[in-house]
Amino acid sequence: LLYTIKFELKMSDIVIVSASRTPIGDFNKSLASLSSSDLGAAVISSALQKSRVSPAEVSLCIMGQVLYAGEGQCPARQAAVKAGIPHSVPAYNVNMVCGSGMLAVHNAYCHLLNNSNEIVVAGGQESMSRAPHLISMRAPKPMGNAECKDSMICDSLTCAFNDCHMGITAENVAEKYSISRQDQDDLAVLSQTRAKQAIERGAFKEEITPVTISDRKGSVIVDTDEHPRDTTPEGLAKLRPCFKPAVGTVTAGNCSSINDGAAACVLMSRDLARSRDITPLGHIVSTAHVGCDPALMGMGPVPAVRAALEKAKWQIEDVDLFEINEAFAAQSVAVVKELKISMDKVNINGGAIALGHPLGASGTRIIVTLLHNLASRGLNKGVASLCIGGGMGIAVCIQRYAPC
Repeated sequence: LLYTIKFELKMSDIVIVSASRTPIGDFNKSLASLSSSDLGAAVISSALQKSRVSPAEVSLCIMGQVLYAGEGQCPARQAAVKAGIPHSVPAYNVNMVCGSGMLAVHNAYCHLLNNSNEIVVAGGQESMSRAPHLISMRAPKPMGNAECKDSMICDSLTCAFNDCHMGITAENVAEKYSISRQDQDDLAVLSQTRAKQAIERGAFKEEITPVTISDRKGSVIVDTDEHPRDTTPEGLAKLRPCFKPAVGTVTAGNCSSINDGAAACVLMSRDLARSRDITPLGHIVSTAHVGCDPALMGMGPVPAVRAALEKAKWQIEDVDLFEINEAFAAQSVAVVKELKISMDKVNINGGAIALGHPLGASGTRIIVTLLHNLASRGLNKGVASLCIGGGMGIAVCIQRYAPC
């Protein structure tokens, strides 16, 4: 009983003091030359600078990542060291597929609650462009061809239980919840339009860390998300279904893209932030992780959001803004319908259909965006959530910081 009371008293005492992300690069385009740890190092450095924390003051670094093959030992550790964090500071990766970056923030929160660390960097990093193809040569194969697997498709986009592409799970959701092709295309247009408008008015400037790409020809600064594009209902209507050619509704235009990027937050106790004269962006009120049917994995945010709201003792009407990852328009529309929330509150600057979905980074990216949106609009309560391949969901309730 004493432990429970102490835990509940300390829950709101963990604050996020800075939050940063890279621009999101398209597949094999602007950021493709950088490894996941290069991208992670960029946002770790930026988040530390924004919080006025030196690398030597960090006590732990946690980074979400899905695609590890060929990246070397512990890419989180690589990113931390590249960002100047001393060798004496540990780091580790987490992999909860699309929820990895959010799980990293949750784990940081738990480490701080347990008083085992003082300042924790948590985020996510992913270079989908650099995911290698794999071939097993260890088993004897005296003659004939050997299969070469795409690690990106195999390890991140294929359901391990039903042996199908994630797009098939979106088709399953569309069928079960009666989500039409028109519903999906309408959401895609909305996402792209909101993202383009947000970029034009500079809405992402505060959250994006520009990335410098250097080669023999010189240096290029990438400071803008690469995937948003002019999209019309007529253009989307011309696209063919990707996963069920004859009867499907999921197309390249109404699902998220394949991308590269990273995001990071710095977390500490409220008292430590106050002693350092740092004004936090917000604090984590609750988190939740749930399981669901792998064949309908896109519905994971529904029970996850409900569980997080129950822990926070919030009603869904209390929430000012939602960031719900748009893995596919089919599941995004179904989730919003099931939760009975207004699209006026959801992904107000566009979602992953427009901005992109660098898998291990997206969970942190939507937290970064949510915090900045709450601040820019003077709002108070937000919820971020993602569906997760294999049949899971993850969510977090965040409250904008109020001095006390």
